[in-house]
Amino acid sequence: MKVQKLILAILILFVSCQSKEYDLVILNGTVYKGDGSPGQILDIGVSGDEISFIGKLENYKSKETIDASGLAVSPGFIDLHTHLEPILEMPLAESLIRQGVTLALGGPDGSGPLPLGEFLDSLEQMEIGPNLAYLVGHNSVRRKYLQNSDREPSEEELQQMIQEVDRAMKEGAFGISTGLKYLPGTFAKKDELIALSKAAAEHGGIYTSHLREEGIGLIEAVQEAIEISDEASIPVILTHHKAIGVKMWGASTKTLALVDSARKQGLDIKMDQYPYAASHTGISVLIPSWAMEGGNFEERVKNPSLRDSIKDGIIYSILNDRGGADLKRIQFSTVTWDRSLEGKTLHDWLIREGKEPSVENGADFVIQAQLNGGTGTIYHAMDEADVRRIMQHPMTMIASDGRLSRPGEGHPHPRAYGTFPRVLGYYTREEKVLDLPTAIYKMTSLSAQSLGLSDRGLIEEGMKADLCLFDPETIRDKSTFIDPHQYPEGILYVLVNGQFAVKEGEFLNKGFGKVIRKQATGR
Repeated sequence: MKVQKLILAILILFVSCQSKEYDLVILNGTVYKGDGSPGQILDIGVSGDEISFIGKLENYKSKETIDASGLAVSPGFIDLHTHLEPILEMPLAESLIRQGVTLALGGPDGSGPLPLGEFLDSLEQMEIGPNLAYLVGHNSVRRKYLQNSDREPSEEELQQMIQEVDRAMKEGAFGISTGLKYLPGTFAKKDELIALSKAAAEHGGIYTSHLREEGIGLIEAVQEAIEISDEASIPVILTHHKAIGVKMWGASTKTLALVDSARKQGLDIKMDQYPYAASHTGISVLIPSWAMEGGNFEERVKNPSLRDSIKDGIIYSILNDRGGADLKRIQFSTVTWDRSLEGKTLHDWLIREGKEPSVENGADFVIQAQLNGGTGTIYHAMDEADVRRIMQHPMTMIASDGRLSRPGEGHPHPRAYGTFPRVLGYYTREEKVLDLPTAIYKMTSLSAQSLGLSDRGLIEEGMKADLCLFDPETIRDKSTFIDPHQYPEGILYVLVNGQFAVKEGEFLNKGFGKVIRKQATGR
């Protein structure tokens, strides 16, 4: 009996002395799990594409070890609103990866690719930087059956649109997005949106909405989104939530109250936000929707009476909406027909052409810009107090609304390069708008929960090893509205599925991302 006990003790001692083996060990980092809890100095073991250990390592073997002393170790950031349209030309998505983004959700503002399944199949054949997920776009679906026409779908057309959403959900979409400020979504009635949202909801999808209005009409637009959530039984995200235009500054107090009220009634309403007081979209957003209907803008502006009406509508938008009542607030980002205008303002353009920088002349130049092919445009028409108020709301997540970018191409909004570092550096470390655990929570697990992802967004054993290691004392965005093509500082390591995408601050030009498809439920 004594001999057996001795053998057992020796076996236990032998087993306990065996080194645990990992592909990567991260030592002494301040680990923020992503759930909003304070950071703890812990070690992490990574095996394959998963986190296999969290705690204090004493006896281990590892192919590679990082001493993360002084660094924050966070789940990789999840960008819930990303313009991935150039993904086939920029599959490694360096402008996202360098921000610490390890998962990006594409297809926002109603613009998702169709047919979605075929598109995702093609992505799976490529080497991609971050993990990629997609929404099905309402505008894409509506345009397929109704083009850009201002009319309601017939019953047959509506059923075809419902089937299109149903198909996309079965192919892996995480929900439906709308762009109700843009053609042709602006012509859709609420009943149409509810019908299509129900199709997404049946498969456990979400509804993200570029609201019908974000300036005058913002309150009513938020109410519409809440009604869609209620009637379609679907979680709603008010995407890039803002109050735009001087007359609406401060309106976030009302919209956030609406969100709180809806949540008290049991509705799942959240928001995402980028940390800037300027938006970005096309110059056409200043033009009345009816003038763009059917693609007949050029013909309409040839009619003197219609042109006067169009011009009046543009003047109204400049004074009351995205124009911010100042031509200097309208800045061109991409101008394919005159690159010298990129980075300049509408005011600058008028001065260059020897014109009085009046709102009336500005409206004429907006018409000319659209006739020339349009522009990408930055609108400096938001109030910083609204930005901070929205950011602090417990149901607001951080998302860039950025378009994949690379140095030398156009003059993008700085959010394309700096969204997540800006929150962590400027708004968290410097301005104390958020504390660090909360900021990370808004970039990671809250977003993962919203997508229904159970294996990402948290640092826990068994979770995917999507990680970002940054210096909380130095992390900052460098991209500006004047000089946007600048990568951030302070992000030392980014791991995607357990592999280095950024190492010692250097982008490795390799892709380890995967296409992530939602597992559809329901019919």
